Amino acid sequence: MSNIGWIGIGVMGRSMCGHLLAAGHSVRVHTRTKASAESIIAAGAKWCERPGDVAKDSEFVFTIVGYPADVRAVYLGDGGLIGQAAPETVLVDMTTSEPVLAGEIYHAAQGRGIHALDAPVSGGDLGARNAALAIMVGGDQAPFERTLPLFEKMGKNIRLMGGAGAGQHTKMSNQILIAGTMIGVVESLLYAVRSGLDMDAVIDVIGSGAAGSWSINNLGRRIAKGDYDPGFYIKHFVKDMGIALSEAKKMGIALPGLALVEQLYVGAMGQGLENMGTQALYLALKNMSAASE
Repeated sequence: MSNIGWIGIGVMGRSMCGHLLAAGHSVRVHTRTKASAESIIAAGAKWCERPGDVAKDSEFVFTIVGYPADVRAVYLGDGGLIGQAAPETVLVDMTTSEPVLAGEIYHAAQGRGIHALDAPVSGGDLGARNAALAIMVGGDQAPFERTLPLFEKMGKNIRLMGGAGAGQHTKMSNQILIAGTMIGVVESLLYAVRSGLDMDAVIDVIGSGAAGSWSINNLGRRIAKGDYDPGFYIKHFVKDMGIALSEAKKMGIALPGLALVEQLYVGAMGQGLENMGTQALYLALKNMSAASE
């Protein structure tokens, strides 16, 4: 069994960390609000008052926090992981963050004999609970192989995509695809309801044909139930789309579909929906439609 540090007990991090605890690993944990970690502490994790403290005696440290600024503070700030981790520790950032920051962390870690992997995930709260996440990894082969048995406690589709930052670039590709899919899902269901159809019946049919997708078959069902709780926050999706658009600009490529969906989600935030799940775009478009009538 391994000594593991974990930072970030949110919608997904709670389940992911819980799987490692359930597998018998010793876990030291920190999150912004201790109350949100109570269930993990009750399950056997040891609480640490400061982020860097989780690195003490840890062979692996995992982080899944909110924004790139949080990642920078946790890794590179005063008392951060790069300064506190012992040589040969593997630091694994599972936050969806900036590829360039992943590279910066990788090189800072190398300078201290530490290994760093960027390993964002896809699958939302359901994938986290079921240990069925897709995990896309950037970094070196040897630390990836060391970490793989732990990744396998959290996910099903795990792949080293390339060097530092490659995991984040893969996640951007994922988010671009999801953005386009989500606008299709909510527009399709809004149309169905307005035409008098039963939403679940529509999903039963179109979800099994050429239009089928994870989003229609999972998030569509939540919309049908009026369930807008976050599997993934709107505010975090807006962050991700912003990173993807910034990276696309650097590459000199146009992503007009993504730009449109970002505007719609920013509009959803303007309606006060930022702490709802991404499926609440349905509510935002429904509200927009009502306002135009």
